[in-house]
Amino acid sequence: MTDIEKKEQYSPYVSLNRDEWKALNGVLNFSLSNEDIGKLHALNEPLNLEEIQEVYFPLSHLLNIHIDYANKLYEAENKYLNSGRKRSPFIIGIAGSVAAGKSTTARVLQKVLSLLPNKPNVALVTTDGFLYPNRILEERGIMNRKGFPESYNTKRLINFLADVKAGKEDLTVPIYSHLEYDITQGEVQEISNPDIVLVEGINVLQVNLSEKHIGPQVFVSDFFDYSIYVHANEKNLLEWYVSRFRQLQRTAFQSPNSYFHRYASLSEKETLALANNIWDLINKPNLIKNILPTRFRANLILEKGSHHFVKGVKLRKV
Repeated sequence: MTDIEKKEQYSPYVSLNRDEWKALNGVLNFSLSNEDIGKLHALNEPLNLEEIQEVYFPLSHLLNIHIDYANKLYEAENKYLNSGRKRSPFIIGIAGSVAAGKSTTARVLQKVLSLLPNKPNVALVTTDGFLYPNRILEERGIMNRKGFPESYNTKRLINFLADVKAGKEDLTVPIYSHLEYDITQGEVQEISNPDIVLVEGINVLQVNLSEKHIGPQVFVSDFFDYSIYVHANEKNLLEWYVSRFRQLQRTAFQSPNSYFHRYASLSEKETLALANNIWDLINKPNLIKNILPTRFRANLILEKGSHHFVKGVKLRKV
């Protein structure tokens, strides 16, 4: 047995390159138009049909296996308890760094999972909606720590997930405006009778243990039936973040309604300096301290290469 084979044998994950991964899907194949693909990717995150077919079709096949067995377990347990309780939605957590492409992964999964044979109702929730409003962040002096664990109303997020698992039929989630950089007052996302709920955010796999906490503690990830981490090395993440920031400076920041409108007239040099500064002061420390350490809590890791496309997959052994 080679050293690589020994390492693989005693790793909690099975590592697959892209060719090995794409060959695993022998069941599911969907029809997607260019218009569909155009609606799925985020700013500065390339996406094409090949990526969907080779990465997300096999992933939807795997998730369908887990969902199917979860349904069978539900039926067996219901029979054991002699209960007529309603089946809970299957919850999938999607984590990863700023600029890693979590939002694209979440939207693509929402689309392909909704095309499964039983046509499930797939809801997508982002944890941005559970950020505290800017006024509260400012009151607490943590406006420059937006995205860090303390900037989220975790209790509200956990209560929402508890309602999902309890089978509550009609749910609402706060809406976050990236243009205004704040929670949109008076607007909510309505979710009704979901079969699958995707929860996407940088913080969803964090446990945030505090020395001050006494007694039992519930974490967001406790409610997940499956979890995915979108991974890329820091060099690529910084490059993608700066590139996106530059594009936003030329587009969204130009709107007078944008929170970042004050940066609209910056020179190219000033824009690059600002983007790198934000990364170094906020995003990098959050990545290193809070986000990256959660990577190996995921059931599956999508490993991205330098061009934003997935180059390999790590799958936790069952």
